Amino acid sequence: MFGRRLKKVRTQLGVPQDKLGVLIGLDEGSSSARMSRYESGVHEPPYPTALNIAKALKIPVAYLYCDDDQLAELILLLATVKKKDIGDVREFLLKYSNQDSK
Repeated sequence: MFGRRLKKVRTQLGVPQDKLGVLIGLDEGSSSARMSRYESGVHEPPYPTALNIAKALKIPVAYLYCDDDQLAELILLLATVKKKDIGDVREFLLKYSNQDSK
């Protein structure tokens, strides 16, 4: 899950593996190989490294770990909502989620 999502965002943004690795503080000589291992699922990064990856890609770290594709997409969308509008979005979701229970 983590690796698939990481690769998807990184390639959509056009960021090479080695550049992303360097952005998060990895040694230039091993950054591409380390990022490749994260993307292929051979290794999962420690959480602090995952946070650095998410910050470098400007995405919520929750997106990388979410086990539901639709929810993951919502996480990305919610991250783009302006702070002043979050309350409105929350209210909408609360109303919408309660429709089925009526």
